[in-house]
Amino acid sequence: MDSVTTAAELRTRIAAWRRDGARIGFVPTMGNLHQGHFSLIELCRRQADRVVASVFVNPTQFGPNEDFARYPRTLAQDQAGLAAHGCDLLFAPAVEEMYPFGIGQTVRVEVPVVSAPLEGERRPGHFAGVATVVTKLLNLVRPDVAVFGRKDYQQLLVIERLARDLRLPVEIVGAPIVREANGLAMSSRNQYLSAEERERAGLIHSVLLGMQDEANAGAAVAEIERLAYNALEAAGFVVDYAVVRSAQTLLEPAAGQRDALVALVAARLGKTRLIDNIEIDPDAPVQSLFERDHASATNSRTDL
Repeated sequence: MDSVTTAAELRTRIAAWRRDGARIGFVPTMGNLHQGHFSLIELCRRQADRVVASVFVNPTQFGPNEDFARYPRTLAQDQAGLAAHGCDLLFAPAVEEMYPFGIGQTVRVEVPVVSAPLEGERRPGHFAGVATVVTKLLNLVRPDVAVFGRKDYQQLLVIERLARDLRLPVEIVGAPIVREANGLAMSSRNQYLSAEERERAGLIHSVLLGMQDEANAGAAVAEIERLAYNALEAAGFVVDYAVVRSAQTLLEPAAGQRDALVALVAARLGKTRLIDNIEIDPDAPVQSLFERDHASATNSRTDL
């Protein structure tokens, strides 16, 4: 695997592949890669002849009190991992390469409606930063297919909407969430958790499964959300939201809506903010928290 740092180098390499008729796949990342990221590379490899990944910690999607400065930069480790999992080319630009006129003067891309609730309310400007940098990257790589993880569900909706609205000639693929043994969704931020917090954090997935059970049993959305919030709070989480929303708009479901729903959670454990979700499957078997097989979920269940 080779690495390049400039747009000119990137386009030269990809142009050569295109002349040979190759289908190009792309996986954008912020680095500090783990098995969840590598699963995206592997999925992309199955859908493309050549796979490009990017590692770029994008400053415009971090708020003033967020962790841009301490976000882990592990480029050498990332390069080794990408090479081992089938990546052909890494694009690792500097901030100046991506924002040649400076961050304050950059063109911005904003996606209405799906950017507004949930993360949009709590992280003003975040999705404008995401949409802007993803648009830049897609324009540079011009892939046939680009793969994004479903753990950042709202982000995936934003990217799907911008690609469709801007008529970008790329297929956006949402990859399944990769989880640790206790159900915790893999994330670069998991490394900030203590061993005890990491085990307890598996409760989030169990609560999401419980929300799915309750939705499939016909419970009212307000009641599902109340029970989920209480279960997480009782286990020591500081809950930003635990909600059931329409899967395509993230708006509150219409009265009586029982399909195309998603449950989403954002909560802090110690100093670490975690997000997770589950698209509600109306045919899923009951997976109540009482029946889950890890102790943190069973012991922390209240009335969900």
